Amino acid sequence: MIEIKKIWLTPTEIWVQTADGRQASERFADYSSLRDATPAEREQYTLSPYGIHWEHLDEDLCFEGFFQPKAAR
Repeated sequence: MIEIKKIWLTPTEIWVQTADGRQASERFADYSSLRDATPAEREQYTLSPYGIHWEHLDEDLCFEGFFQPKAAR
Protein backbone atom coordinates (compact mmCIF):
# COMPACT_ATOMS: atom_id res chain seq x y z
CA MET A 1 0.00 0.00 0.00
CA ILE A 2 1.25 3.48 -0.86
CA GLU A 3 1.34 5.95 2.04
CA ILE A 4 0.16 9.36 0.84
CA LYS A 5 1.38 12.43 2.70
CA LYS A 6 -0.16 15.24 0.62
CA ILE A 7 -2.79 15.78 -2.08
CA TRP A 8 -3.32 18.99 -4.03
CA LEU A 9 -5.22 20.17 -7.08
CA THR A 10 -4.16 22.46 -9.89
CA PRO A 11 -6.55 23.74 -12.56
CA THR A 12 -5.66 20.75 -14.78
CA GLU A 13 -4.41 17.94 -12.50
CA ILE A 14 -4.59 16.24 -9.14
CA TRP A 15 -1.24 15.55 -7.47
CA VAL A 16 -0.16 13.19 -4.72
CA GLN A 17 3.02 13.02 -2.69
CA THR A 18 4.05 9.85 -0.89
CA ALA A 19 5.58 9.65 2.56
CA ASP A 20 8.94 8.92 0.90
CA GLY A 21 8.72 12.08 -1.25
CA ARG A 22 7.66 10.73 -4.65
CA GLN A 23 5.16 12.87 -6.56
CA ALA A 24 2.78 11.98 -9.36
CA SER A 25 -0.31 13.42 -11.02
CA GLU A 26 -3.36 12.50 -13.06
CA ARG A 27 -4.87 14.88 -15.58
CA PHE A 28 -8.52 15.78 -15.20
CA ALA A 29 -8.78 15.71 -19.00
CA ASP A 30 -8.23 11.93 -18.93
CA TYR A 31 -11.45 11.33 -16.93
CA SER A 32 -14.69 12.71 -18.39
CA SER A 33 -16.39 13.19 -15.04
CA LEU A 34 -13.42 15.14 -13.67
CA ARG A 35 -12.84 17.02 -16.93
CA ASP A 36 -16.44 18.27 -16.95
CA ALA A 37 -16.60 19.02 -13.21
CA THR A 38 -16.29 22.47 -11.71
CA PRO A 39 -13.31 23.27 -9.50
CA ALA A 40 -15.64 23.14 -6.47
CA GLU A 41 -16.89 19.67 -7.47
CA ARG A 42 -13.32 18.44 -7.89
CA GLU A 43 -12.51 19.56 -4.36
CA GLN A 44 -15.31 17.39 -2.91
CA TYR A 45 -13.34 14.15 -2.63
CA THR A 46 -12.82 11.67 0.16
CA LEU A 47 -9.78 9.51 0.82
CA SER A 48 -9.35 5.86 1.62
CA PRO A 49 -6.11 3.98 2.24
CA TYR A 50 -6.22 3.00 -1.46
CA GLY A 51 -7.30 6.12 -3.33
CA ILE A 52 -9.48 9.14 -3.93
CA HIS A 53 -13.26 9.04 -4.37
CA TRP A 54 -15.65 11.66 -5.75
CA GLU A 55 -19.08 10.43 -4.69
CA HIS A 56 -21.13 13.00 -6.62
CA LEU A 57 -19.04 12.47 -9.76
CA ASP A 58 -18.95 8.67 -9.40
CA GLU A 59 -15.18 8.63 -9.96
CA ASP A 60 -12.35 6.82 -8.18
CA LEU A 61 -8.59 7.02 -8.65
CA CYS A 62 -6.33 4.51 -6.92
CA PHE A 63 -3.01 5.74 -5.58
CA GLU A 64 -1.12 2.95 -7.35
CA GLY A 65 -2.45 4.22 -10.69
CA PHE A 66 -0.72 7.56 -10.20
CA PHE A 67 2.62 5.75 -10.35
CA GLN A 68 1.92 3.47 -13.32
CA PRO A 69 3.64 4.25 -16.65
CA LYS A 70 1.53 6.56 -18.79
CA ALA A 71 1.08 6.55 -22.53
CA ALA A 72 2.48 9.60 -24.30
CA ARG A 73 0.26 12.55 -23.54
